[in-house]
Amino acid sequence: MGQYEDIRRYIEKEGLSERAVAKLMGISRNTVRKYRNGDVIPGKRNVQNRAAHVLTEKVTETVLGYYEEEKDAPSKQKYTARSILKRLRKEEEFVGSYSSVKHLVRQLKGVTQVFIPLEFDPGQAAQVDWGSAVVYMNGHRTKVELFCMRLCNSAAPFVMAFPTQRYESFLEGHVKAFEFFKGT
Repeated sequence: MGQYEDIRRYIEKEGLSERAVAKLMGISRNTVRKYRNGDVIPGKRNVQNRAAHVLTEKVTETVLGYYEEEKDAPSKQKYTARSILKRLRKEEEFVGSYSSVKHLVRQLKGVTQVFIPLEFDPGQAAQVDWGSAVVYMNGHRTKVELFCMRLCNSAAPFVMAFPTQRYESFLEGHVKAFEFFKGT
């Protein structure tokens, strides 16, 4: 967001031209123009909701009929969007795509997607994993095991190489990581 704000400030408050701002910031004049006009705002996504032209009332009623047929069926035997698409293509000569059928099924079932943002306080959580790498030590090619810790709040990484993934290495990696991060 900083670049966007800088461009707007240079143009609106300091009165610089698009060309001068582009040269000053080392970016394209097209980018400056987009940001100046507000056509593009970083981090904001323009969602286009288009109606699928192949999803007619007849198709919707047919899919509702499929659901009516299966209402007493066990959950493992109920229709999926893919099986509905196959049946529509076979019986109704449907020419639409999987994504349009999937969208229709979501609408009919009333399924919404839920996103839970993960937020962590500083020092609350970290992720630890092992990896392998090949390094050259004293001119010899050697395989080492990498202890990797990443803080969930800041995504700050800590990586340390060990000869093996033994328990002692695991504990030492934690101790060194906590020292690196200045506490637990």
